[in-house]
Amino acid sequence: MGNNGRVTRPASARAARLDQVCAAAVEVARAGITEVDATEVGEHLQVVAEGDRLVTHYFECRLAGYRGWRWAVTVTRVPRSRTVTICETVLLPGPDALLAPGWLPWQDRLKPGDLGPGDLLPTPADDERLQPGYLLSDDPAVEETAWELGLGRPRVLSREGRAEAAQRWYDGDHGPSAPISTSAPAAARCGSCGFYLPLAGQLRQCFGVCGNFYAPDDGRVVSTDHGCGAHSETLVEAETAVDEMPTVYDDSAVEPMSVSRAPGSIESGEPAEPYGHP
Repeated sequence: MGNNGRVTRPASARAARLDQVCAAAVEVARAGITEVDATEVGEHLQVVAEGDRLVTHYFECRLAGYRGWRWAVTVTRVPRSRTVTICETVLLPGPDALLAPGWLPWQDRLKPGDLGPGDLLPTPADDERLQPGYLLSDDPAVEETAWELGLGRPRVLSREGRAEAAQRWYDGDHGPSAPISTSAPAAARCGSCGFYLPLAGQLRQCFGVCGNFYAPDDGRVVSTDHGCGAHSETLVEAETAVDEMPTVYDDSAVEPMSVSRAPGSIESGEPAEPYGHP
């Protein structure tokens, strides 16, 4: 703080002043772009102060496939000199540049179903979904009957790994919000189905495997509140036979009518008329 009570900011915190000599060196900066033909360098777009006697000139890039990119040429000069020199030249994307998607590690790009026959998917040594097999499983139901040490599995699912799998299953196509589940009767839930095979351990409370050959989820893990129309207690009611009533004729509703003889007709008992046949 100065004597006048005002706060004095350090030079690095103050905005750099545009050096007029460097700013006027547009053609010097343009000549520094030697990577391409001069026709690939478009009009001068902008000049930006980077520091004391240090500015960057931006030029339009006309290279095919680099729409929206800009040539950036940084120039400077020594104190009390009017000779401008070039520091660096680089091609940078502009605000509306066409860019490739950001790079993702392979483990972040994988999606369910990407692994095919013959593919290998190495598991990181520090995968948080797994823990050493000699540790307790964090699952009382498992710990009562099994101890992982020496059973041939170096790593088992950790608490985080089980929670992640359970949430993925519950939110997927075999949870309560799946279309086949929401369209099934309200009482047709897997937890009350005779074909439901509960999982072991803590996951037993929420998940099991469908064992109904005719169900769409046969052999898949389903939640207890999942459902479908193939529930074991979906029974077909026997059809009750309906007694057939005899046909009743109401003679009183029949109105007798006389019919006149049509030309050429004969009464019963009259001799047949000759037709001229031999």
